[in-house]
Order: sequence, then structure tokens, then C-alpha cells
Amino acid sequence: MTLVEEYLQIRKYSEQICEPLQTEDYVVQPVADVSPPKWHLGHTTWFFETFILKPYVINYQVYNEEYNFVFNSYYETVGNRVIRTDRGNLSRPSVNEIYQYRSYVDEAMVKFLAAPLKDEVKELLILGFNHEQQHQELLLTDIKYILGNNPLFPVYSKEKKEAAVNQTTSDFIDIPEGIYEIGYEGSDFSFDNELNRHKVYLHDFSISKTLVSNAGFLEFINAGGYKNFNYWHAEGWDWVNSNHITSPMYWHLIDGAWFNYTLGGLLPIDLNAPVSHISYYEAYAFASWKGMRLPTEFEWETAAKSFNWGERWEWTESAYLPYPGFSKAPGAIGEYNGKFMVNQKVLRGASIATPENHSRITYRNFFHPHLRWQYTGIRLVK
Repeated sequence: MTLVEEYLQIRKYSEQICEPLQTEDYVVQPVADVSPPKWHLGHTTWFFETFILKPYVINYQVYNEEYNFVFNSYYETVGNRVIRTDRGNLSRPSVNEIYQYRSYVDEAMVKFLAAPLKDEVKELLILGFNHEQQHQELLLTDIKYILGNNPLFPVYSKEKKEAAVNQTTSDFIDIPEGIYEIGYEGSDFSFDNELNRHKVYLHDFSISKTLVSNAGFLEFINAGGYKNFNYWHAEGWDWVNSNHITSPMYWHLIDGAWFNYTLGGLLPIDLNAPVSHISYYEAYAFASWKGMRLPTEFEWETAAKSFNWGERWEWTESAYLPYPGFSKAPGAIGEYNGKFMVNQKVLRGASIATPENHSRITYRNFFHPHLRWQYTGIRLVK
């Protein structure tokens, strides 16, 4: 596949995710962590315009100078921006205008990519591909949050499956103690937070072959797991009580039966599906209730070749910190990961919302411990 073909394929998929939406769905921002779908479409376009077209195309005419303020996410180097919580307050630019913006930039990019590219431009382009794929996952989970918090529980798509693997086995994999190598190794793309490859010492441990299922988590609920402080970190217990948490996100107890909101609408809970949309606090409490624990990210990466992964982002016990020898790139690109390495937990794997060809065993996702709008799940260690 040529770079032009890959560019167009990735760009098209973002728009395909939005095809089931009504115009009003593009604008909503129910909470700060969820961005309006139209903002994702504009921001990913702004990324290619700002970091490739503006610096590398002679006499490039910016589509709209004011869009830098609207679609800059967190790049201090690039200038001021609309604060994150206000993205849903902007009725303009309209959805149609943003699609016109995408077409304008895509046309300019196709022309640019027809000529030979310097290595530094290719690196930026591949970063742009992966950046848009990250936003494609956010786009889908943000859409689910927008629709799932509508009391009508509208269907996004009946064809989109949220589980594929039956989570019924209770087998564990034994990993012997020893020194293991962690981090990305190779010549293909990786994010800077996956570098540098380094050695870690691990004690022997056993890790579950499968994720915790909805049935398993329901046992925790029925056993009073959300009512017993003994299983929770103090901060997690405060979070439970302050927010009146009694179940995973999207679960609803209706006439004595559990349902959950899915992309296919409100459905009875699939007991064999892996539990999803839980916080680190809940993952920790469940593991504590089971008399087990969560894996560290190093244990996860060492063992991952021995089990199936990719249906849920899996919480780990690891804080999101730099690897030995980590360095930030100069300029705005250096703001991509490093400045977020505080007060967050690492998640490993991928999810059913992760685009194809955008997952690898060394990928380090990261979120604050209370967040659960992503497809997050649990794998146990003993």
C-alpha cells in the first residue's frame, strides 16, 4: 500500500465511524473527557495541516487561520486554544464546514504525497496516521458515551460487536522469575513512550488466560463489593461514595435484571463477555476481593505472547512513567506523551474500538484511575 492509499484509507475510516450519526450527535460534549465527534474530525485534519502542509508546502494557503485556536488540543508550542471543557459549546464551525475542511486538506495532502518525501516528513506522516487512529478509538468511545447517556438509549449500529471471546476458562499461565526485556524493538513505528528497550527483573507469577467476565464481576456486585471498604484504596472508596457508584458504567438494573448499554442499544448483559468500562479503582477492588492482584505492565508484556488480548484495555498496577533513556522530541511533537507521565495508570493491550494495525504488545495506553469510558477490563494475577 502506498502512503497516499494509506492516508486516504485512514481518513475515510474516521468518516465511516460517523456515518450512523445525526447532525446533532456531532456537537454534544456530556463530560470534559468526551469531545464532540466534529471536534475529532477537525482536530485530526488540523494535525496534518499544521505539522505537514504549513511547514513543508511552499505557499500553502491555510484553510482558516482561526481553526488553529479551535482545533489545537494541548500543544502549548502551537499557541492558544479553546479549553477542553468548552469544545461542546461551539456551534461553529458547523459539521458541513468541518467536512469541507477535511476535503480541502485531503486534496492538498494527496498532491503533496505525490512528490518524493524527506525522511523527517515520512516520520511525521506516520505519526499523523497513528494520531488519527488514536482519535478513531476515542471517536467511537465518545460517541458511545454521548448516546449511552441519552435516556432513549439510541442504537449506534446493530452490526458493531462488543465481545468475541468466551471468557469462561479459569486457567492461569505460570511465568518463572527472571530477567526480561521490555519495550519496543524494531524499525517500524512506535510511540516514544515505548522506548527504550530495557531489562526488568520479575518474580515468578501466574496470570489468567482470560479477562474477567460480566458473570464474574456480577458475583462481586452481589457479594457487596461496592459496599465493603476493605477491598478499595481510600481514594477509590471516596470515589465510589462521592459518585454513588454501584456497577460498571452503562449497567442498569431494570425490574431486577441487569442490562447494559452497547453500541447496539440497551441489551441484557452477556454474562460470558469480558466486563468493560470499569475504572482502575474497580479493577483493583475486584482483584482484592478475589484474593489476587492486577499485573504490572512488565508482567503483562512478558506473558502476553501466551494469551489472547485485544478485546479490552487492561488495567495494570504500573504508574505511567518514562522508560530508562526516554527523551522527548524537540518542539510540539515532544508534547505528545512525556508531559502526561504523572498521576496516571498504564493500560495494556487494545480494545474492540482499536483500529486495525494499531495495536502491538509494547503499546502503552494511560488514563487517570477514575476514568472508565474506554473499553477497559481486568486480567488477574496470583
